[in-house]
Amino acid sequence: MLAPSKPRGYGSSDHTFYPMIILGAGMGGIGMACQLKDKLGFDQFRLFERQSGIGGTWWINRYPGVACDIPAIFYSFSFHQNPNWSSFFPNGEEILRYQQSIVEKYQLIDKIQLNSDVVHCQWDDFKNEWEITVRHLVPGMGDLSAAERQKRENLDGPDSVYISSEIVRCKVLVSAVGGLVEPRGWPSDVVGHDKFQGEIFHSARWNENVNLSGKNVLVVGTGCSAAQIVPKLLAERGVKRVTQVMREAPWVVPRLTPPFGDEGWNKLAPRLFSTIPGLMNFIRKIVAMQIDATFAYFGASESSQRAREKLRDDLLAHLHRTAPTKYHQILTPNYDVGCKRRIFDTDWFPSLSDPRLELTTLGLKGVNSTAAILAPSRKTHPSEAQMEEREIPCDVIILANGFEVSSWFHPLVVVGLDGKSLNSVFDKRGGPQMYKGTALDGFPNFFALFGPNSFSGHSSVILGLENQINHAIKLIRPLLQNDISKINLKTEAALSYNQEIQAALKNMVWNSGGCSSWYLSNDGHNSVNYP
Repeated sequence: MLAPSKPRGYGSSDHTFYPMIILGAGMGGIGMACQLKDKLGFDQFRLFERQSGIGGTWWINRYPGVACDIPAIFYSFSFHQNPNWSSFFPNGEEILRYQQSIVEKYQLIDKIQLNSDVVHCQWDDFKNEWEITVRHLVPGMGDLSAAERQKRENLDGPDSVYISSEIVRCKVLVSAVGGLVEPRGWPSDVVGHDKFQGEIFHSARWNENVNLSGKNVLVVGTGCSAAQIVPKLLAERGVKRVTQVMREAPWVVPRLTPPFGDEGWNKLAPRLFSTIPGLMNFIRKIVAMQIDATFAYFGASESSQRAREKLRDDLLAHLHRTAPTKYHQILTPNYDVGCKRRIFDTDWFPSLSDPRLELTTLGLKGVNSTAAILAPSRKTHPSEAQMEEREIPCDVIILANGFEVSSWFHPLVVVGLDGKSLNSVFDKRGGPQMYKGTALDGFPNFFALFGPNSFSGHSSVILGLENQINHAIKLIRPLLQNDISKINLKTEAALSYNQEIQAALKNMVWNSGGCSSWYLSNDGHNSVNYP
């Protein structure tokens, strides 16, 4: 629904007004800002970023081994390709530098306000504007999780976390806050957290002040970050012992080998891309096609099932070749390939041969002052189910247990027409959902990047972000050009689209593959994948 435009101005209020506000200065926010400048010639926007640096997930994730598991030539914007990647899979620091180079090229730095936590957004239907509450943080406080900030505020008072608050207004609001933002906390069913005398931190909030040399380390989880961390702990951090607790075995896929091989790529690719016009874009398309071809593994057709069975055999052969025999049983998944996110890795399986490492499916039952208590649980593999409860010495606990994904945009509160919040609408409709992951009825002039059901879980997030940005800009253009004052999605379109998405997902391996994953809520609603 389009509404006629009204003249733009500051009015009688002393609130700061921006025609457009973007929440987040990670890949999504930076990409949107670039395209506003490039495609619309528009620069009257502001990016508010809670963290103390630009880069989103690549700013805050600094754990040992952090890297992209999608080839960087594809994990990059089409409008800002980089011929000088140091490797096919560069580390997080290099990806962060790539983002900073975009900010510099597009002259965005003066548009970004760091240490600024947007906590509440309220639609004003009389003025056709969003009223936004921004809390300015003590530098560094935005790098903490919401739970840690609240804990600090409770202990030391609000002034230890926040400097000031202000109200700003805008015509168009874009959320680029991402999906994997808030780390999961301490497992609620594990006792003794307050008794432990060592250090506890999440992989997404790595504590570099903790010296791991000579320490007994417990790693909780065997997902993508854990698979990158554990080999580095053993190879570079001088740990005494690592115990890794696994709830469910992941499917591990060997990383894609680049043209010319790893060494050849690292040496030749930058030179060739800089001298042969069009070569980098051609290789990028080839890599994209290779990755997109794996989508065949996720469907319900007979051909998809055959492809999964073939891949299962290949991955089990890879497991048997590269992992120690003693772990073959517990590392054999009991669910379909692709049901949860696969691990693309070449280091974790070989690292399991290190005598300082123990992998177990015993559950973490509790901790005391100096030890972790492991015991059989409902997730324990049958081969370990008869083991007795035992204590292991523990100096440091690293939680690699994922993120809070059940509440999209958490802890941000977004209130649209008739005083309805995003989360209340999600709850009423059975789970988070947005039209093409980007818009929702009842929330005029509001657009999301990396919203519900945006991505497939197997390809480049950047490709998906660019698609959403291009879609959103087509709708934003008349708003910024003052041709219209409001755009609001029709309810029937939103409901119909979500019904189609959820119906299609029922037949996909993410929903029917027999695993428990962060893709699904407790009631089986999938708000993550696009089918």
